[in-house]
Amino acid sequence: MKASCVTCGKFVGGEPTARQFREKRSVLHTHPWRRAVAATALLITAATTLSGCGTDPGDSDTAVPAVGVTVAGVRITRDAKLHAALPAAVRSAGAVRVATDVPYAPFVMFATEGQPELTGLDYDLGQALGAKLGVRFTFTAQKFDGIVPAIQAGKFDAVMSAMTDTKERQQVLDFVDYSVSGSGILVTEGNPHHITGLDDLCGKKVGAEAATHQLDVLKAHQAACRDAGKEPVTIQTFPKDSDAQLALRSRKVAADLLTKPAAGWTAMTADGGRAFEVVDDPEAVGGYEATPNGIGVTKRLPGLTDAIQKAVQALIDNGTLRRICAKYGVASIAVREATKNAAVS
Repeated sequence: MKASCVTCGKFVGGEPTARQFREKRSVLHTHPWRRAVAATALLITAATTLSGCGTDPGDSDTAVPAVGVTVAGVRITRDAKLHAALPAAVRSAGAVRVATDVPYAPFVMFATEGQPELTGLDYDLGQALGAKLGVRFTFTAQKFDGIVPAIQAGKFDAVMSAMTDTKERQQVLDFVDYSVSGSGILVTEGNPHHITGLDDLCGKKVGAEAATHQLDVLKAHQAACRDAGKEPVTIQTFPKDSDAQLALRSRKVAADLLTKPAAGWTAMTADGGRAFEVVDDPEAVGGYEATPNGIGVTKRLPGLTDAIQKAVQALIDNGTLRRICAKYGVASIAVREATKNAAVS
């Protein structure tokens, strides 16, 4: 959830100094991520902070190396005008604090199990945006259903976690939309329950991550089950989609509903592609209820939303966004225009 430089958690701008290496090794030794979620978040924050090469976070001119960074094969350097357009508080901090739900492939993943370095579509996009805006995008792990409250509490500036842009979420966040995709049905290899679409989920146990759009899709489909004279879906929610996948592996649920890109990536990579498969419904090639997905930004910093929108558009114009999406097998979800709050429902 495989990339060079910033996308694999290495030190940007060359090899780490001896002091940086000792500090990073000390953090990893003291807080192995398996001990606790809180320790994981600490490690991720430490790793992404170190990617600034030890610069003073208050010095916006050195927050990102002037030489730029390479993401998905594209060299990206700071745009002085976009940097100047950032809110003063962000320029002063030299960073945008990003909450993310780890792992949620292919959007954000651990590059190596047991290590804090991240990779994934959203993570790569964050590093590209940071380089373009001249600040760091520091990612911290957070359970998905706790992300919006944490942003409201001022703990984070934004969320990058395959979040669906909805009118309800627009009440508390502003979205910069960079992709359009829907929900997909993940089943075990061989599709033992012969599921061909949403209607076949009626009367079956189906997993979904808590507080996601996929949970809403399942709930909304209950009426269709009743109209067809079928039993409703028995919905089981999980803190993380990886938990839902584990339940699917152990046959505790018949299917897992998640974003179509995440379903495709999981089916392609889990156990070398031998654990799962994605239901191919010709009536929903892009996924069920395809909607815009975006970067959710705190309403406390409207200038940050505008700057991110312009930076995303710049990455669209030079082909970076599509190359990032293609790297994770989902080039088709990239949009041609970075919109703001595009959801209409």
